[in-house]
Amino acid sequence: MKHVKFVIKEFTNPSGEVVFRVSGWLDGKRVRKNLPSREEAKAEVDVLEIEAVQAETGIRRTVTRLTEDELHEAEAVVRRLAGKPRSLSFYVDFALANYREPVCQKPLAEAATEYVAAKKHEFEQDLISDSYFVRLEREIERVPKRIPVATVAELTSARLVAYFEFGGGSRKTYNNRRGTMSGFLKFALQREWITENPLAKIPAHRIRRRRSGAQTLTVETAKKLMEFIETNHPTAVPFFALCLFAGIRPCLRTGEILRLKPEHVKIKEGVIRIDGEVSKVREPRTIKIQPNLAAWLRAYPLEKFPIIPANLQHLREKAVEKFDLTHDVMRHTFISMFVAKFRSLGEAALQAGNSESIIRKHYLDLKSETEAEQFFGILPKRAEAIATEATPFPPPGPTLRVAV
Repeated sequence: MKHVKFVIKEFTNPSGEVVFRVSGWLDGKRVRKNLPSREEAKAEVDVLEIEAVQAETGIRRTVTRLTEDELHEAEAVVRRLAGKPRSLSFYVDFALANYREPVCQKPLAEAATEYVAAKKHEFEQDLISDSYFVRLEREIERVPKRIPVATVAELTSARLVAYFEFGGGSRKTYNNRRGTMSGFLKFALQREWITENPLAKIPAHRIRRRRSGAQTLTVETAKKLMEFIETNHPTAVPFFALCLFAGIRPCLRTGEILRLKPEHVKIKEGVIRIDGEVSKVREPRTIKIQPNLAAWLRAYPLEKFPIIPANLQHLREKAVEKFDLTHDVMRHTFISMFVAKFRSLGEAALQAGNSESIIRKHYLDLKSETEAEQFFGILPKRAEAIATEATPFPPPGPTLRVAV
């Protein structure tokens, strides 16, 4: 920066009065002022030097009612608007017209608790399934721990994306977390804890759907499984027989098998009635009891062998260790064997509680007709079962051939 110097000299006016003259150059113009005292002359020099600096740096001296902090903020905002097509006044007017402060700064942890409570009420009203509520509750409980903000209003798109990608999850996991947060943020918006939904700018991942076969057991493995249970843990026979030969959802936390009662299993009629309270999807369905399942249930009657025996979790863990039973593998085996035997997607969908598209996508042509005949021929070793084996039930309705 060019140094500008102003000098002070004593000067006697023609009238004989002694004054102090300030002289120098400012912005290309000569400055010369007479002041009655040296102190006033020094003050004038200070002012002139400031003006010189302002002229070189673009800073202007202005009389204002703004505080120092307000002046700095105003300057920062104007710099941010450089190159924008509108003035500062335009953007301020837009914000004043459209932005609303949240009614209250709701703590994120409290908001999560209230949302779970609202969903629990929906579950108690039978509006959502048990499995859905359990998954939602677990995910929402993680939110305050994984998103480091104090209030709901602090949730931003960037923070949400970081949460969806937490742990390097798959695209499906990302979409599942996004779906859970979508419901939560709509809940927050309705209660005016936020003024806009930050999720609107975050699209879900597109996932290519491919036809894939469900994981199933072979006939030999299914036979060895039932032999192992019958020999070592006979009290658990009804549980495994119903899951394997009727496709009852087997989860020990939220599965249909936990809600199934002996009165739902009608051996004389040859059916299992799954009502809305038992069904995962809250829709009733009827499962026809296959002859081999009838034999198992006669050999191990539910009056003596409960569907959920004592210590079932421990017994199931032993079977998992020996046969590598994954989640729902017994149900998957039943559906694939049923489709192979009867070649009816519609009937399989009705009895399994799935859609025909799901049956076609995951279960069609996984097993052969021969395998299915062997599977539905797996019988108990107890002599009572052989002695009381019932006449086989007819196939479940008209058979619909599926073109392959």
